[in-house]
Amino acid sequence: MVTDEQVRLLRQKRMKGKSQEAAAAAAGMSVRTAREWGRGALPSQTRKKRGWRTRNDPFDSVWASVVEPLLRRDDDRVLQATTILDLLERQTPGQFGEGQLRTLQRRIRDWRALHGPDREVFFEQVHPPGREAQIDFTHATELGVTIAGVLFPHLFFEFVLSFSGWRWVGLAFGETYEALMDGIQGALWALGGSPEVIRSDNLSAATHELKRSGGRALTERFASLLAYYGLRSTRIHPGRSHENGVAEQAHHRLKLALRQALVIRGSRDFASVADYEEFVQEIVFRLNRRCAAKLEEERAHLRSLPAKRLPAYTSYRVKVHKWSTIRLSSKTYSVPSRLRGHEVEARQYANEVEIYYRSQLVERMPRLRGGEDYRIDYRHVIWSLVRKPGAFARYRFREEMFPTTTFREAYDALIRFKGERADIEYVRTLHLAASTMESAVEVALRSLLDTGDRFDYAAVRGLAAPVKPTIPMLTTPAVPDLGVYDALLVEAVR
Repeated sequence: MVTDEQVRLLRQKRMKGKSQEAAAAAAGMSVRTAREWGRGALPSQTRKKRGWRTRNDPFDSVWASVVEPLLRRDDDRVLQATTILDLLERQTPGQFGEGQLRTLQRRIRDWRALHGPDREVFFEQVHPPGREAQIDFTHATELGVTIAGVLFPHLFFEFVLSFSGWRWVGLAFGETYEALMDGIQGALWALGGSPEVIRSDNLSAATHELKRSGGRALTERFASLLAYYGLRSTRIHPGRSHENGVAEQAHHRLKLALRQALVIRGSRDFASVADYEEFVQEIVFRLNRRCAAKLEEERAHLRSLPAKRLPAYTSYRVKVHKWSTIRLSSKTYSVPSRLRGHEVEARQYANEVEIYYRSQLVERMPRLRGGEDYRIDYRHVIWSLVRKPGAFARYRFREEMFPTTTFREAYDALIRFKGERADIEYVRTLHLAASTMESAVEVALRSLLDTGDRFDYAAVRGLAAPVKPTIPMLTTPAVPDLGVYDALLVEAVR
């Protein structure tokens, strides 16, 4: 069959003065065929379109009575050909089968194109340079990344310029205000300028629900952050993520790039969170190289930044309870017992909490995430607990008194060996860990557990407590003999 491309080539060669034989050879056809197609319509223009079927339609008998009424009721276009075929198989056993699925899919496709309900239309947007950035969080645990063999639950915060596509990506562990603030400021200062508008969905970290109107408004502190950088906020309608399409597409492309890079790397396990962050930023750098030219164009339209960043934390004034704990954002943290009864300043960052007393930093700890409700450091309370070991049995936060699984195993063994005295023996062991080195005590416990023999606090102390060094006794004469020094000077002069 002669194609349009062959005929066009034939005619071009003839127009350039080639002979019929040479032009036919160049076009890959015989001389006789070349004479036939030397002028006139192209082959595709002469073929008659087929308007008949080459085989009987297996669905003719049920289309008008069963299938079409279902499609007319399906305004949301949710019915699939597999569902309809299953219905037909149940209604008329033996007449239809899986081999007819593609035929039914094509018929449904064509019917919907000709008679189906109107579909939603999306409108391509024109983004002026320097006008808009879109922000959003996305869950990334689905990547299956592990840290030292343990699954790593996390999110990404993405800041994407709508015109150039330049992005900034930060690791996050919750959609908190501090993570949002840290992400926006990190992106702006990495970019070196500010757009006019920040577009987002209705993040609870940035907005709150209006009870009377049913709408959402910016929280006071997020509005203050935007005002500091001269930004305006626009938000999508609830449930319409496509209105934040730049960020959604950026999420898709980032995860796709990361998945491919993980396959090439050959492992999803990383030694530390820092190693994983370095890996992610390398992928982000590669993605940003593709939009370098458009970014340079956009930089000319960005606005200048203020002189410095805002503090990336939220400050609270809280009082330390008699339990040596504080409550912060509905979470419980222990603090050094010497602060009991005092008011302290708690600075809550995206991933950390700092405790200050009279502007002096006294404690820094990881911020609790998700379903974690409390964090009790045994070192904060063990000094009182060792004097009141009876309180251990029903201590509300007793499970926090096992720093590692080895300590938990040791306590279970002490219950078998010591019965009711297990609490006293374990509390003393924990006090030893706080007084010396937790790692040394853990090694001692592991060694005793592996032997399977009975042990107590004294046995642990014998293995873990450091040996006191022997301090030599030095004696010096009451009056030093300066003659030795004089003799040294004489020797030096000679």
